[in-house]
Amino acid sequence: MPTLRFVRVDGETGLADWQHVHNVIIPAHQLSLDDVRERSGRHHLEVAYLGDVLIGCSTVRPPVDGTATVIARVLAAHRGQGYGGELYARGLERARALGAGTIETVVLSSNEDGLRFALKQGFEEVERYLLPGDTIPWIDLRLA
Repeated sequence: MPTLRFVRVDGETGLADWQHVHNVIIPAHQLSLDDVRERSGRHHLEVAYLGDVLIGCSTVRPPVDGTATVIARVLAAHRGQGYGGELYARGLERARALGAGTIETVVLSSNEDGLRFALKQGFEEVERYLLPGDTIPWIDLRLA
């Protein structure tokens, strides 16, 4: 049975795979490869594969004033199998290694699976808001 393999986004294939997962899960906020390239310079981005099959991605935004943001995304066909928990655990470990005392995440309100996952991991909602031009609210959550 293939094991989950994590790869830091640092080349064109990783950028494209991370972009694919992001854009499938967050269709209201599509990112170009240039957007992802820019994010990879500011954040720790990883993609996850089951064998050679892309199953998800993660983002760790380094701490600002002690608070880091950890986001784990898993494609629908691979949910409910523990992969999100593995992605999240890696992100949490990375955020804490960077000095985070507080962990937050953000979920598009239409992503019901993502919101359920975050709540199950111990996050609590702190804010809902619309970005300029958006019609679907974002939800900021903080690890309790």
